[in-house]
Amino acid sequence: MLSFAAVNPDFMRKTCFFLAIALFPLLAFAQKNDEYKVAAIGFYNLENLFDTIDSPNTNDIDFTPGGRLLWNTEKYVSKQANMAKVISLLGTELNPDGLAILGVAEIENQKVLEDLVAQEPLKARNYKIVHYDSPDERGIDCGLLYNPRYFTVLGSRAVPVALKSPKDTVADYTRDILYVAGRFDGEPLHIMVCHWPSRRGGEKASEWSRMAAARRCREVADSVRQHDPEAKIIIMGDLNDDPNNKSLTDGVGAKAEIDDMKTGDFYNLMYSHFKNGNGTLAYRDAWNLFDQIMVTRPFVNKKSGGWQVYKSLVFNEPWLLQTEGAFKGYPFRTFVGDIFINGYSDHLPVYFFALKKK
Repeated sequence: MLSFAAVNPDFMRKTCFFLAIALFPLLAFAQKNDEYKVAAIGFYNLENLFDTIDSPNTNDIDFTPGGRLLWNTEKYVSKQANMAKVISLLGTELNPDGLAILGVAEIENQKVLEDLVAQEPLKARNYKIVHYDSPDERGIDCGLLYNPRYFTVLGSRAVPVALKSPKDTVADYTRDILYVAGRFDGEPLHIMVCHWPSRRGGEKASEWSRMAAARRCREVADSVRQHDPEAKIIIMGDLNDDPNNKSLTDGVGAKAEIDDMKTGDFYNLMYSHFKNGNGTLAYRDAWNLFDQIMVTRPFVNKKSGGWQVYKSLVFNEPWLLQTEGAFKGYPFRTFVGDIFINGYSDHLPVYFFALKKK
């Protein structure tokens, strides 16, 4: 059975009570934030944000007017509005500008992101875009949206992830890792946005593919640290594994506790949420927390100065969850099977607040 979200009214009342307690430090900070700058950074899997045009080089036929899902302009416009609504609210409890940086997954191309940032709730923020086409068969990619008031891009590239199992003679490729380097309020910052291989074929049988993606992330991070051992690096994305799986603990070297970090390790901001039974997607009446954000030690070491992690959150507002039917309590998604239900995404977004003394 689902152990999280809106399963029954009593559970919701208790959830709201404990949420109020959890947010109390945020509210207290909001009243005393004249000493600090505050910014929010997040990730959101937008669940198949496709345009309606058939791309001859990818398998996107389902998301066309004549395809299985009868994906047309009306549905596309509604999907865009729904995504913009969610994104516009993330991080606003401490900063009216909302998210300074947002990594996204399951987007078809740059045009869908251009349409997204032009939506009325987001337009005034003037979000800019970093995007590269990936070799994914369906044509879905990762992207980065950023507010130029907070972040300046200095460079970016698509990092390929070669997949070669012991049975393969030729490597296949999954979605690229999007690497972006820039300055966050003048401070160097490195970001990787990921969508690791799925669990198709079974969790254990496909584990090697996510381990390959994890090690690729670690390689990029280690390369950055060769030039700057104190680099602030963020790895975020839909990793198709939970925080306690080997791809995270061994592949990336992501720790649940700051005190357990060694040189080169990451701190997984989402581990505590996972430990408490929270998740970002549901499958067969169980929750997983695949959407994660990890940071290097300088982000959680006050001696390093600059931006420091303050608090991480899963955005699980009741209206983002289905309230009836067989999938009651699950994330309110766009389709159930072939039926358009005009929801948001099958994933919940995650984000964190960072503070910096003025």
